Amino acid sequence: MFEQLSDRVTGILKKLTGQARLSPDNIRESMREVRRALLEADVPVAVAKEFVARVEERAVGEDVLKSLTPGQQVVGVVREELEKLLGNTSVTLAGSPFVPTIVLLAGLQGSGKTTFAGKLAVWLKARAKRTLLASADVYRPAAIDQLERVAQQAGAGFWRAPEGTAPRDIAAGALDDARKRGFDFLVLDTAGRLHIDEALMAELAELKKVLRAHQVMLVVDGMIGQESVRVGQTFAERVGVDGLVLTKMDGDARGGAALSLRHVTGKPILFLGTGEKLDGLEVFDAGRLAGRILGMGDMIGLVEKAQQAVTEQDAARMAEKMRKSDFTLEDFLEQLRSVRKMGPLEDLLKMMPGMPKGAAEQLGPQKDTFKRYEAILCSMTLKERRNPRVLDGSRRRRIAAGSGTHVSDVNRLIRDFEKARVMMKALKKGPRGLAGLQGRMRRR
Repeated sequence: MFEQLSDRVTGILKKLTGQARLSPDNIRESMREVRRALLEADVPVAVAKEFVARVEERAVGEDVLKSLTPGQQVVGVVREELEKLLGNTSVTLAGSPFVPTIVLLAGLQGSGKTTFAGKLAVWLKARAKRTLLASADVYRPAAIDQLERVAQQAGAGFWRAPEGTAPRDIAAGALDDARKRGFDFLVLDTAGRLHIDEALMAELAELKKVLRAHQVMLVVDGMIGQESVRVGQTFAERVGVDGLVLTKMDGDARGGAALSLRHVTGKPILFLGTGEKLDGLEVFDAGRLAGRILGMGDMIGLVEKAQQAVTEQDAARMAEKMRKSDFTLEDFLEQLRSVRKMGPLEDLLKMMPGMPKGAAEQLGPQKDTFKRYEAILCSMTLKERRNPRVLDGSRRRRIAAGSGTHVSDVNRLIRDFEKARVMMKALKKGPRGLAGLQGRMRRR
């Protein structure tokens, strides 16, 4: 997401920060390059020109040019203007005082509405909210069956109308069922079209009226580039939308849709959808996204991923094991699985501030180490994981054969595990232990 744009913009700004003094001329030249980068990222011409003009106006001011770190000041201005473009104030899905809160999903066919409905149900479930899903898409073959499968995967409720029921009657029936069964949210998936047409707009307007929807969320495919701006404008004008959802953002390295939609429609972006799994949903945050575009990482996002992967109780239990030097290969396996739950290692590296450009790509074959280590650990018996001292040559050969790896891989895992144990013991002893560890490292 935003990889192409991030590479271009960070490269341009790095040249500025590397100069001791800046002039209006070299700032304007850099801003022209930024504008080209925005256009290549599918940002509409008018939006790119307005953004660059605002940055340039502020960046050539005396406060920036005469500061001790003019380059850093320009980066700060770019970040602030990016946040304004994306929407300074974070907006999230708000519940209604009237139960259930009714969310109507709108969008073109193929935009990812059905998958998003499941992701939203999972997101709400994590916040102790019960969700009922229903589909008013009576045109696309098996659309209702698809949503039912998604509801099962998400652990959400599902309501199906008798075959042949009209969309407005499906909406009314789903609302009645949600009220009777005490659901907190009703999410109604609707039919899409391959293009915007009168029938689509009229049906959505009718469903919105029947349901008295609290939130109309426009789901937009982030990969359709500048077309997403036209889609957003049309739906906002003809139906009226309360918030935007950008899906498939992991499939577009440009990201111009996210930079344009908020500005053009005046509607807030609520969520970003990434991947096909139902946990691939991010709450949109302009500050964090601006930081990622400028190569500043996203520590808040990293912490959130860690919190989702490891409960507070598990973290406390593991910390106690480390403190007592009672850390086993069984615990090592648990830690590996927790890290893997957070997502691909290269994605986690990109979220770390100050990580050198290309560090994730330099992982190479190392990025598969976690998978290989997990296979090796699963090939061990419980006794072997809890007492690594019993791992003699014959056991290691059996483990390698059972995991589809080599004995050298098994040996490497055990060496890495022992290094981790040595480090934990040193940390337990405080500064003296760390000093001793550093001494041993130097002698090696």
